[in-house]
Amino acid sequence: MRQPAIPRLENHGFWGGAWPTQSWAPRSIVPLPRSARSVHPWLARAFSVESVRVRERHTANKENVMKRSLVVIAVLVVAAWTIGRLQGQSADGKVVFASPSHAKFEEMPNAKGQVSMASIWGDSNTDAHGTYTKFAPGYDAGMHTHTNDVWIVVIKGAYLYKDDAGEKRVAAGDFLRVPGGHKHWSGGDKKEGALFYEEGSGKFDFVPAK
Repeated sequence: MRQPAIPRLENHGFWGGAWPTQSWAPRSIVPLPRSARSVHPWLARAFSVESVRVRERHTANKENVMKRSLVVIAVLVVAAWTIGRLQGQSADGKVVFASPSHAKFEEMPNAKGQVSMASIWGDSNTDAHGTYTKFAPGYDAGMHTHTNDVWIVVIKGAYLYKDDAGEKRVAAGDFLRVPGGHKHWSGGDKKEGALFYEEGSGKFDFVPAK
């Protein structure tokens, strides 16, 4: 049987090696088995780099999924709180209508006839609530805090407000929110006093500042 011709070798001098003069090139690239990668360190490095990239993409995807999940949870919590709060305002599902001209005002204890309130929904003595509140002309509440958040919309006159950031005259149609625990001063306009809608996130209290 005729033996196949063996390509002639030439010495390339600088590298000190002999290579066949016959040109050749692989027709396709076949992945090497794991046992062969030690012979080709560049291939092992390529596999390592690609593995790192895959892990980074996987980690980034997990972080994005977690962020989206946290946003969804936050929205659901706020929605649940809002629904519960609205249900507390009107447990029987009826429409609530009120007018300050027909409301029944009661004087607040220890206010010396200077402050009166009329309940609209909820119970200011125990839980979240909404009331009409009146300040007599020139009323001075002094520096104080409330345990829970308070929202105010003035209907008539002006609610006078002051804290470390400055003074505000909250006139008819204006809105004011006072966070729970925030030290402030409040009072009524010297001539007209103040009539306003007041809403509390919890039981109403008055804590004089020390």
